[in-house]
Amino acid sequence: MKIIERYIENQIVRDLGKNKVIIISGTRRVGKTFLLQNILNQYKGKYLLLNGEDLDVQSLLNNRTIANYQRIIQDNTLLAIDEAQSIKEIGANLKLMIDSFPTLTIIATGSSSFDLMNQTGEPLTGRLIQYYLYPISQIEFEKKENILATKKHFEERLIFGAYPEVNNLTTLEEKSGYLLQLVQSYLLKDILNFNGLKHSDKISSLLRLIAFQVGSEVSTQEIGTQLGMNRQTVESYLDLLSKVFIIFKLPSYSNNLRKEISKSAKWYFFDNGVRNAIINDFRLPALRNDMGLLWENYIVSERIKKNQYLNNHTQHYFWRTYDQQEIDLIEYKNGELVAYEIKFKANKKTKIPGAFAKSYPKAVFSIINTENYLDFIGM
Repeated sequence: MKIIERYIENQIVRDLGKNKVIIISGTRRVGKTFLLQNILNQYKGKYLLLNGEDLDVQSLLNNRTIANYQRIIQDNTLLAIDEAQSIKEIGANLKLMIDSFPTLTIIATGSSSFDLMNQTGEPLTGRLIQYYLYPISQIEFEKKENILATKKHFEERLIFGAYPEVNNLTTLEEKSGYLLQLVQSYLLKDILNFNGLKHSDKISSLLRLIAFQVGSEVSTQEIGTQLGMNRQTVESYLDLLSKVFIIFKLPSYSNNLRKEISKSAKWYFFDNGVRNAIINDFRLPALRNDMGLLWENYIVSERIKKNQYLNNHTQHYFWRTYDQQEIDLIEYKNGELVAYEIKFKANKKTKIPGAFAKSYPKAVFSIINTENYLDFIGM
């Protein structure tokens, strides 16, 4: 079994003992439980580990009294709750515990944002440290493999992504089979079990449409027409899918200049393998006609994972004008703009769009391709 150290592990270990609620969010099967156990193995004090999907645990924690929590916690200084999103009103429970026991640290993992499936009660403002765990990123692979190994696995990662268990499978058939099961049995579980969700049978159809439109602007009105839903319902479903970390939104950048698109959005997948499982297409690069799309999804998702892990507090956008001048990725931080054009093959003729250069003369422009991408998404 190939063990990849997760980037946020050491950061979380340093947070222990701060009388905070540490939340680790990410999709199912992304490695949250394994990460949690690694952290507990390093902890020198006494801890209690609970499984939020256990009905007895749910019943026990839902008795929201200090006396009850004292009986549960006893002299433990660390409480860990795995799959905490399964517990009703988990936010209110965590708030009472962390406010009542000044020597306690809580780690809670969840396969969705905690406000997705629970009424969280009062917010954990000032008491919360939030971490996101994604499929294995390039900055994590770099700790285990050299550049030759990275290049060797490059094409497979474009097709099969980087979920931890996929990384440990050896054949292409095993990888594709695992991903198909992952999508149907795990990743859509939180959405399909969401209380009050209507048209749950159309979630897969919506994801298929998004999968074919990666890198393109998405019209929720057109998708709604195709699926027989109104635009508001489509937007709410996209929001739910982002809250369980399957897809993410890239909005358009604009200073409200006359020719700029200002209200459009693109949607990307956090993992290429999940995208390909949704459309059931695991053909290798030589047989595909969507390599530009897969390349763009890979680069954008890896860059966002990197910036998130490094706490760069960078805002991400794309840019386009009504006359089709476009930039794939815009990063904004501290008043500075950096524009990136993402090309699968190196092309020296690619230049910054004239309208962008004129409107944002101080912006930096770079081209990301297969020759320099590791500098962009790696350390």
